[in-house]
Amino acid sequence: MFRICNVINVQLRRELVACRGVARLPVRTICCTSRKQAGEGDASTVLGKRWKDTADTVVIGGGCVGVSLAYHLAKGGMKDVVLLEKSELTAGSTWHAAGLTTYYHPGINLKKVHYYSIKLYESLEAETGQAVGFHQPGSVRIASTPVRVDELKYQMTRTHWHPTPQFLIGPEKVQELFPLLNMDKVIAGLYTPGDGHIDPYSLTMALAAGARMYGAQIYNPAPVTGLTPTSDGKWDVQTPHGTIRANRIVNATGFWAREVGKLIGFEHPTIPVHHQYVVTSTLPEVKALKRELAVIRDLEGSYYLRQERDGLLFGPYEKMEKMVLQDSWVRDGVPPGFGKELFESDLDRIMEHVEMAMEMVPVLKNADIINIVSGPITYTPDLLPMVGPHHGARNYWTAIGFGYGVIHAGGIGKFLSDWIRTGEPPYDLIECDPNRYGKWTDVPYMCAKARESYGFNNVVGYPKEERFEGRPTSRTSGLYELLKDKASMGFHAGWEQPHWFYKPGDDTGYKPSFHRTNWFGPVGRECKLVMEKVGVIDLTPFGKFTVKGKDSHKLLDRLFANTMPKVGLTNISHMLTPTGKVYAEVTITQLAPGEFLLITGSGSELHDLRWIEREAVEGGYDVDISNVTDDIGVLGVAGPNSRKVLQKLTDEDMSDAGFKFLHCKSIKLAGTPLRAIRISYTGELGWELYMEQKNLAAVYKAIMEAGQSEGIDNFGTYAMASLRLEKGFRGWGAEMNCDTNPLEAGLDYFIKLNKPADFIGKAALQEIKAKGLKRKLCYITMDTDDIDPEGNETVWHNGKVVGNTTSGAYSYSTQQSLAFAYLPMELCSIGQKVEVELLGRKYTAMVVQEPLVLTEPTRTRLQKKAKGKA
Repeated sequence: MFRICNVINVQLRRELVACRGVARLPVRTICCTSRKQAGEGDASTVLGKRWKDTADTVVIGGGCVGVSLAYHLAKGGMKDVVLLEKSELTAGSTWHAAGLTTYYHPGINLKKVHYYSIKLYESLEAETGQAVGFHQPGSVRIASTPVRVDELKYQMTRTHWHPTPQFLIGPEKVQELFPLLNMDKVIAGLYTPGDGHIDPYSLTMALAAGARMYGAQIYNPAPVTGLTPTSDGKWDVQTPHGTIRANRIVNATGFWAREVGKLIGFEHPTIPVHHQYVVTSTLPEVKALKRELAVIRDLEGSYYLRQERDGLLFGPYEKMEKMVLQDSWVRDGVPPGFGKELFESDLDRIMEHVEMAMEMVPVLKNADIINIVSGPITYTPDLLPMVGPHHGARNYWTAIGFGYGVIHAGGIGKFLSDWIRTGEPPYDLIECDPNRYGKWTDVPYMCAKARESYGFNNVVGYPKEERFEGRPTSRTSGLYELLKDKASMGFHAGWEQPHWFYKPGDDTGYKPSFHRTNWFGPVGRECKLVMEKVGVIDLTPFGKFTVKGKDSHKLLDRLFANTMPKVGLTNISHMLTPTGKVYAEVTITQLAPGEFLLITGSGSELHDLRWIEREAVEGGYDVDISNVTDDIGVLGVAGPNSRKVLQKLTDEDMSDAGFKFLHCKSIKLAGTPLRAIRISYTGELGWELYMEQKNLAAVYKAIMEAGQSEGIDNFGTYAMASLRLEKGFRGWGAEMNCDTNPLEAGLDYFIKLNKPADFIGKAALQEIKAKGLKRKLCYITMDTDDIDPEGNETVWHNGKVVGNTTSGAYSYSTQQSLAFAYLPMELCSIGQKVEVELLGRKYTAMVVQEPLVLTEPTRTRLQKKAKGKA
């Protein structure tokens, strides 16, 4: 059993981490060397510099993320970059971090962040002259169950089309990389060469040296005491040493993020959690090794373990019922003066993981513990950071909520720097958009989700993952109580929305798998319902805005690449970035002259609204913009019998001739408390009915009653996804995003390059069109067994990676798997065969003509044409 020689107490300060990462040098020598090399002067030296009373960008917070941003802004050529740190650089979470670095991330976009960080850290010492203590022995994620092996295969296909080196290896290779393992339970490993660990203190000081070298100014101690917006969108940043007028401010303050946010009225959903790691004394077995051990992550044991000089360091993630939140800081604020202090350690809390680690790495049984580090790290509800401009305050940016700040620091600094300097994100990273949260993200929800996210750190990462703590939020539609026990519910931007519905005999509940699971049959039933009869779906989570006023048409013509619809009509339009990438897809209806209703996806509500409002303000447009998302409920009614059902409830002519595709009207519905309801016929989802949230249940009941003889029933979002793909409809966030342009995505029909208005991205698109495309979105089918594509899988041709899928599903109408995929132009011809990798196996796929299934308006038109000929 472990012997505890010394437990680090709350007085421990810089020396622990400053000494880390340089092997076999005397402790005090390393500490002094790190501090001297860092160039960190005392307060009088720093504040003795000329005080800048203006700045282009003020970065608030001197941890590794904030300093990285200052470094990248200055290196990118921005003048007048100022960083303000309340006490000393690395104070907060950076100084005591374990310093792990990995290319791996289960998501797609954050792989780019990790990749850039590691490449930067490899060259930073040569660039700045500051040692960073970077070790790269590689890392192995250990699979000790069959489902874990499936998870590793799942992640392999999501990585092959990225530059990250990653390999699925057997037990022999695992043991070679970490010879001290007990191999009894090891089935496979996910090996990532180049992974390792870095000294966070030295890393931050090297970034600071680089920032100064490129002209940034760093002031510390310089706490921010006030933030005042000016009428022209700038900020007055108050400190005890004076006020700085800044063009923009960036909150990069770690677990002080809530306090800084409160200075301007925000309650950022970040909370500190207690994270512990253990450092052992020298172990003879480790000292005898000829090369450094790879970092291991025992997924079943829920801990990481790496070599620390001639001993070991390991850190567990306790289950949510055992982990500790520092929720008093949410309620009362961070204690004044807290910066390089630690919490009291609690070895008992992590003993379950200690025992599993000793079983996996038996030499730990004879190890002496010399340190237990228990410090605060910051979590958001979904464990991802909040990165980018924040809705509701002009030129206020955030870089907060980093549970893994060391590996994110380099990449996020570059990402934000590029966005700030160029005016658009360099690539899609919407999962980290700070605007994914809203008023529904209250403190109880935040705490529940932080517990869950910490405790679920190493759970199996399935497709279509759902996590249930903190749900439902205050953001429930008027149908939630009616439907919650009839369906498997999904979570969308605070809303509960049915994924699929139960029938007697179904295997109910959430049962995730890498293969087809309990929802596969019921979803097919729902698709058949919509194709042959009539179905109803709750679409309330859509983001909904109204834009009206003297300049409304002019503003939207500037924002969107399509022409604006006439009164009573609807169209699909796209907002583009200046370089011609797809920032958003929005359905636009002109309700009355100069009054528009904009509908967007649930996950991009405030993401899109911020972009629209920014253009309105900066362009000086006379408009009124309102977010009516929570006020309006939405029902979708789809299927060949949908007209019959709705006709029973209204005197309005619902025939093909009376109510055409992409038209919108206000109508009265019998049997409901509404005098009128706004209804739009969009084809893909049939009819969309918009009403006050409070009336949603009454309208739903009236429609269900009216449709009994037509076979009406419910359907959910899984069926909608399958039907969407069958009809060849692109989805924002999959087929189109800030990584794609609309021409390669096949959106030419919606892009009006000849319209008079100079819409954002127009010039860039004209240039792209003139140069020609290098790749294009293709529609592919494949025959699989018990697995279907879902998106982000690797596409192969002749043994080489040639592209990636964007979304996929099973087509119940044609009995085959289908997907969209980006392929090089030479592989886009109809009939072209490629291979799609699914769970380690390559399935033959073929490019086909889209769509597999015609939309209802097209089917109706063809049927009428056929009858006319007859």
